[in-house]
Amino acid sequence: MFVCAGDSEQFDFAAPVGIGMVDATIHLTRLCLERTPKSLVFVGTAGSYGDKALFDIVESHTATNIENGFFEGKTYTPIDNFISVSKDVSRETQVNSSSYITIDPNTSKTFLEHNIDLENMEFYAVLKVANAFNIPANGIFIVTNYCDKDAHKDFISNHDKAKRLLTEYIKDHYD
Repeated sequence: MFVCAGDSEQFDFAAPVGIGMVDATIHLTRLCLERTPKSLVFVGTAGSYGDKALFDIVESHTATNIENGFFEGKTYTPIDNFISVSKDVSRETQVNSSSYITIDPNTSKTFLEHNIDLENMEFYAVLKVANAFNIPANGIFIVTNYCDKDAHKDFISNHDKAKRLLTEYIKDHYD
């Protein structure tokens, strides 16, 4: 089963689950209870911390939930903020999920130093729900912007093209 965030980021082949980790968790849990999919594929856009180029399409099985203050020693968490359903994590593209979009280039560099390449607001929640239901899952992302001061402006201007390219990729590789 293909799932996506929803609102402006909907695809005709994917069920929307909500924007952000809270809505995605609630709606995806409900969906899993109603339909129990054999597998989940989350499709959506992502911001690049710098190593992935605009319109790169990346598949991943690994997500983190790290807030920017964590790297500065200003926060801590008692939860396990890393999840992977990959057998070879060292070769995985790691996607960070947070309720906030990174706009500071120095913070982006810090994520890269920790081998985290992309950010997407929902993916960590999707993997956590899939794991709770023992459902195989992965994500397919297209880069719409870099995580810098122009992140939102670039996301908006690249969003339509990204959705079209991602749809073509899915239809070519998964139909």
